[in-house]
Amino acid sequence: MPEEKYIVETVNLVKRFGDVVALKGVNFKVRVNEIVGLVGDNGAGKSTLVKILAGVYAPTEGEIIIKGQRFKRLTPRKAYELGIVLVHQERTLSENHTIWRNIFMGRELTGPLGFLKISEMRERAQKLLKEIGLKAIPPDFPVKYLSGGYKQGVQITRALCFEADLVILDEPTIQLSLAEVQRVLEYVRELKKRGKSSIFISHNIYHVYPVADKFVILDRGRIVGEFLKKDLTPDDLSHIMISIARTGRVPPEYREINLISS
Repeated sequence: MPEEKYIVETVNLVKRFGDVVALKGVNFKVRVNEIVGLVGDNGAGKSTLVKILAGVYAPTEGEIIIKGQRFKRLTPRKAYELGIVLVHQERTLSENHTIWRNIFMGRELTGPLGFLKISEMRERAQKLLKEIGLKAIPPDFPVKYLSGGYKQGVQITRALCFEADLVILDEPTIQLSLAEVQRVLEYVRELKKRGKSSIFISHNIYHVYPVADKFVILDRGRIVGEFLKKDLTPDDLSHIMISIARTGRVPPEYREINLISS
């Protein structure tokens, strides 16, 4: 990957669905090896933004810059080729298949005659599972018997298997127990250790706060706040988000540390 300052940027991104404007001139950036907590109320535009980055939606206006390359829109295939993987809130796993089959599904390793390299896929799956902290689970274990946290781990392992540089996690801790949430946070920390970037979408700031380097707050299609973690406590972030929900603005006492100009 070229030595770019940012792995992804958007420039004046606009997305309309008929008369509804979901994104209004969004300028969003993720540095190489940075975890960005993308937060905001329902309908703020979080999922729309990341689906544009993953090629699911085409923007109405604006530009996307990935590793220095400029695009008016991406397709899912192109986003994948550029190293962007979206881990959906709705888990996209085949419950009746084993872990290793899920990791390689749709991208199976084959030999010259088209035969599956089963042993190689199992071995690679086992190695990746161990690296991400799932060493106690064999690759032949059926996915349907895994807990929610472990299923998220399999999805993240699948992203790592194909050398994703930016892993987008859409509400990865929703409906998980406290122990499962902690497990998912460890997976995210492992991504950073491996030099990857991540966008972590969450309604629960106490889930995203421990792992994020920066927080970007969306409100009704606009980025209204961008803060470095070192400048905020979880309670500060909570207070800011409550104020934005009520008034659409960052409280005056936090404006000096807001990276978005007022």
